[in-house]
Amino acid sequence: MDMFAELKPAAFHILLALAERDLHGYAVMQAVRQNSGGRIPLQTGSFYRHLSKLIDEGFVLEAPGPKTEEDPRRGTYYRLTARGRQVLAAEQAQLSGLVAHMKKLKLSAK
Repeated sequence: MDMFAELKPAAFHILLALAERDLHGYAVMQAVRQNSGGRIPLQTGSFYRHLSKLIDEGFVLEAPGPKTEEDPRRGTYYRLTARGRQVLAAEQAQLSGLVAHMKKLKLSAK
């Protein structure tokens, strides 16, 4: 995948979910559902297929999960890489340009 090629909506939302902090898979899926208002229907299988591609492209990597007394499990967490942040920043610039263009249009609901 060209680093600056358009991302599929699910991949974009996965990167977006990881932009602020490392998360385990289920938390990423919940964040995608919440941030997309339910418009990105990620089932477990499709989520891990998208995640695998993002890992292969170097946009995401596996990270050790925090071990706390409240939750001693050691599940796999995922982290956005520097390359993933570049891709997300490029998407942000593209979307900002589209929004700026739309603001110039005189749209009316008739």
